[in-house]
Amino acid sequence: MDKVIAWTQKKIEGTVILPASKSESNRALVLSALAGGGMPENLSDSDDTRVLAEALKQAGGLVDVGHAGTSMRFLAAYFALREGVWELTGSERMKQRPIKVLVEALWELGAKIEYLGKEGFPPLWIGNSVLKGERTISLDAAVSSQYISALMMIAPLLKGGLVIDLKGKVISADYIRMTAEMMRCFGVNTRFEGKRVLIPEGVYAPVSFRVSADWSAASFFYELLAITEEGEIFLPGLYIDSLQGDARQVDLWRQLGVTTEKVVGGVRLSANSDRVARFEADLSGMPDVALPVIVACCLSDTPFHLTGLDTLYIKECDRVMAVTREAGKLGYGLQIPARGELCWDRVRNACTTLEIDTYQDHRMAMAFAPAGVRYCGLIVRDTDVVSKSFPGFWEQYDHLVM
Repeated sequence: MDKVIAWTQKKIEGTVILPASKSESNRALVLSALAGGGMPENLSDSDDTRVLAEALKQAGGLVDVGHAGTSMRFLAAYFALREGVWELTGSERMKQRPIKVLVEALWELGAKIEYLGKEGFPPLWIGNSVLKGERTISLDAAVSSQYISALMMIAPLLKGGLVIDLKGKVISADYIRMTAEMMRCFGVNTRFEGKRVLIPEGVYAPVSFRVSADWSAASFFYELLAITEEGEIFLPGLYIDSLQGDARQVDLWRQLGVTTEKVVGGVRLSANSDRVARFEADLSGMPDVALPVIVACCLSDTPFHLTGLDTLYIKECDRVMAVTREAGKLGYGLQIPARGELCWDRVRNACTTLEIDTYQDHRMAMAFAPAGVRYCGLIVRDTDVVSKSFPGFWEQYDHLVM
């Protein structure tokens, strides 16, 4: 389905109901399953979380995660720990997303895993492994924090626990800390010593865990206010002292003219025209915030230089390529000075089309939606892709702008 983005020119004011955090939901599901407990409360209604919840119920057989990268990584580790035989597969794009780092770490622990297609990529055959702990494994931390989180969550069930030695630049460190904090909520304490993660042998406790609202989803409404430069949005159920690393985006958006106020029941976002002359940030800890920040900077005429974008190449699409191409359609000449970097120095060209392709990527669709307040008649292609993380996005967006 395609959507023409309309804006009635009204001031942006209202309440947005965000989905529950996908990151918290997916970790809570795995930890609850390992603890033998019930379902966490207030789970995300995203495709990713639904797929993971269903897969965790299976005793073996074919599991197709579709586009759900987190599910692929978490399930590879979870199935390696459990009795049974699985074929773990996904969409064509998923079969292009690397998993070699995680598979080799699981092999080192004794997992029986085979590639069913191209080496280093899904699909995987996983069967009747006996994992061994009481050892140290080295892991490339510059590829994906989800590999690390996947191993951390199964580690307490290994005899003697596990030490993970992180090599290279640690990206998305906040997600690793979120995993550790959620493990603590389920009764297992993890220690960090420099770039080493020490997970003791232990038993998870079945606890009642309630998932909070999603900070990643909030970024698109920060973006909307940064572009319009006026208005207020109330986000119930969102808390500044969240487990989620993306809560740190508050400081980024303040530099782009959007302030965050802690109020009863959530936070209030307020727009103003006070912004930096040039925006610079390392987004290695918040990769999901990158697309809305990039589009907001372009549409608010704020030059920028972003680093720490290394993981964007292996998301649902190559997001560096995708955002450069689609912003280029609107006349914004983005530059890639080095891998993992993106900048714009206010280079403007002619707008060639108002049709924005989304590359089957939910965050591409949501990031370009606010561009409709600057480009009347903007068309976003394949808008139903938002169901991956935020099924109610268009309903929430439309009631603010129409």
